[in-house]
Amino acid sequence: MLSYSELVRGKIIVVNDQPYEITEALSTFKGRGHSYLQMKLRNLINGNVISRSAQPRDSFEEAEVEEQEAKYVYGNKGKYVFSDKNNKRFELDGEIVGDKAKFLKANQEVTTIVFNDKIINVIVPIKVQLKVTEVPPGVKGDRAQSGNKLVTLETGAKIDAPLFVDEGDVIEINTESGLYVRRVNE
Repeated sequence: MLSYSELVRGKIIVVNDQPYEITEALSTFKGRGHSYLQMKLRNLINGNVISRSAQPRDSFEEAEVEEQEAKYVYGNKGKYVFSDKNNKRFELDGEIVGDKAKFLKANQEVTTIVFNDKIINVIVPIKVQLKVTEVPPGVKGDRAQSGNKLVTLETGAKIDAPLFVDEGDVIEINTESGLYVRRVNE
């Protein structure tokens, strides 16, 4: 159990049988009363953020979460197959992988989060390099738009990229925002 003084940013606690990471912890004091801790907690399963306050007499259970490396193998009909370090394959539902699935390509390294012997989340690298497979023609001088065009990547994802990006180029994508970062020189 974690005491009031151990509740700091980065700690992972259990709230309603689910793991939450403390993203903010602000201690405040009210006049004649006692101090309390105002926290923002991010659910590690679904990503929801909640606010919660704690008083000095409160204690919280520390969540036992484990990170494990895995490789993405393939995806089919909302199911995604990964292999662990022992080449044992396991399948995850699309709800667990979420929107990050559109940036996964074969043999890509990912990190899985395990809570109570169950994989609850998949962490994709923040920046990935993917090949552009389809590009609409970009008209030079067409500045009625922002100078971007919608390109299709090797994973099937569609993102906005600058007009100079061509089919066959390898570009870097920020997986958190889904935005173009740069063109990679090969």
